[in-house]
Amino acid sequence: MCGIVAYLGPRQAYPLLISGLQRLEYRGYDSAGVALYDEEKINIYKKAGKVQDLVNYAESKNTNACVGIGHTRWATHGEPNDTNAHPHVSSSGNLSIIHNGIIENFSALKKSLIERGHTFQTDTDTEVLIQLVEHLQEHNNVDLEEAVRIALNEVHGAYAIVILSKNHPDRLIAARKSSPLVIGIGDNEFFLASDATPIVEHTKNVVYLNDEEIAVVTNKGELTIKTIQDKITTPYVHELELQLEMLEKGGYDHFMLKEIFEQPRSIEDSMRGRLKAPGRKVGLGGIVDFEQKLLNADRIIIVACGTSWHAGLVGEYLFEDLARIPVEVEYASEFRYRNPIITEKDVVIAISQSGETADTLAAIKLAKSKGATVLGICNVVGSSIARETDAGSYTHAGPEIGVASTKAFTAQVTVMTLMAMAIAHKKGTLKESRFEQILNELEQIPDKVSKALEADEQINYISGIFKDASNFLYLGRGYNFPVALEGALKLKEISYIHAEGYPAAEMKHGPIALIDEEMPVVVLATNRSSYDKILSNVQEVKARKGRIIAIVSKGDQEISKIAEFTIEVPETEEALTPLISVIPLQLLSYHIAVMRGCNVDQPRNLAKSVTVE
Repeated sequence: MCGIVAYLGPRQAYPLLISGLQRLEYRGYDSAGVALYDEEKINIYKKAGKVQDLVNYAESKNTNACVGIGHTRWATHGEPNDTNAHPHVSSSGNLSIIHNGIIENFSALKKSLIERGHTFQTDTDTEVLIQLVEHLQEHNNVDLEEAVRIALNEVHGAYAIVILSKNHPDRLIAARKSSPLVIGIGDNEFFLASDATPIVEHTKNVVYLNDEEIAVVTNKGELTIKTIQDKITTPYVHELELQLEMLEKGGYDHFMLKEIFEQPRSIEDSMRGRLKAPGRKVGLGGIVDFEQKLLNADRIIIVACGTSWHAGLVGEYLFEDLARIPVEVEYASEFRYRNPIITEKDVVIAISQSGETADTLAAIKLAKSKGATVLGICNVVGSSIARETDAGSYTHAGPEIGVASTKAFTAQVTVMTLMAMAIAHKKGTLKESRFEQILNELEQIPDKVSKALEADEQINYISGIFKDASNFLYLGRGYNFPVALEGALKLKEISYIHAEGYPAAEMKHGPIALIDEEMPVVVLATNRSSYDKILSNVQEVKARKGRIIAIVSKGDQEISKIAEFTIEVPETEEALTPLISVIPLQLLSYHIAVMRGCNVDQPRNLAKSVTVE
């Protein structure tokens, strides 16, 4: 949610800002704007709507500048409109700011500033921050950098900010706390952004700001960083591994479809280097120093949100089934508020695609304060969760641009499968023969996902039949129950059709009342261990005239006779079924959303990286 991009250097800033904002559109937003310095003046152009609306608006404007800041806003304080769009300015117009996050004590700060004669033009918390900075600069008689430092000691909440000053156009000031900010270093030029996607085409050298750090970059190629406690820090320059072609659609109509079809590769990349030979072992280098903690853990607590929470539910089955360790899966957004019982013998696993999810970060900090060992699973190198946790594993899924997560889910499940197998093997809870059996099957998963994707044309046809449905019900048992939840979430997210996922046995305890001849019911029936039970559930739906779409293993003989539509997927080990059975559900939601004319990659009201609580 929200996107920051800024430039300082010898080139024209405006084209770079617009290109960067377009790269950040996947994060979710409702307005866009830029601030550009030219000849002792800051020109600000901003519009509610898409980046293209901003481009159209600024077409006849003066966009000449070698320094500028740009922003895409996901509304928190104040409705989405031109006025509340970023950038915002101070009373004098000398300072302009862009901001991701939330200033939680903005109301008290605003009241104090009003009492001192300040007036406000917007409903945002961000304007309060820039007014505060200018107030401190004038009344404390300090330079801008010091005013920013003092102000950030007075605010509570999350922020990633970049400030442009009319009086000092040779520099930009940036800071972060609980919201990501990365600085790209070029040849006497700097690129600042929420993540690396707007930077990668210009430089591979980046610095990730840490919490409560302030950075100043100048047009002489100087970068200085200090904390809000006024302590100088030494920046560490990372080399980006991100490739530009990974940010393009590659001939697909949408990023989401591209990412669905990338899953054979992304799953393989998530396993690459982690299946060890000789000796046929599973090894995750990121957690090797904490394996003993996992082996001795009284309990594993998985914290996550959204799709990552569903992946965590699959993880619960994996760790309990294979490694025989008790697991609890918690919504990160609720975890910190219910005074959970956490001990030093607990291992907390935090899952996040972006590595910046605010609720999950808050859960990590709580768990660490209680003495638990905290491991992370995320996709973005250098992200906050990767740095806040004791250790962890990257999924290596590559950038996921579509807001509705697809390949991140299967990559997270793949990494947890490897974790569970590694611990189970060391604990001896998996016999060697069984371990080899699952490992052999895991190596075949990318090919089997490719086979599952071959049903795309059939799923497109089925989607045309059900695109106008008002409700969907998804049913699954065991490992497929979390997949049912994920399938329902995907449909809700991008097609705006109401959908619910349930354990199949729970259908008769309430949802069965909804089933009639208008209700599509998606049944996941690939589990061998509970096949007869699922068959009974299908019969119950059929008796009430529900329209059944069944996901079955190839060669199924029974459910195929009953269901109105049957989608076959390759058979696999039951512990690995989520990696395959989720594929048809992703395609179903995609095609239905396209047929309904929805914005598949940027569904309404949603953000890719949820950096506010």
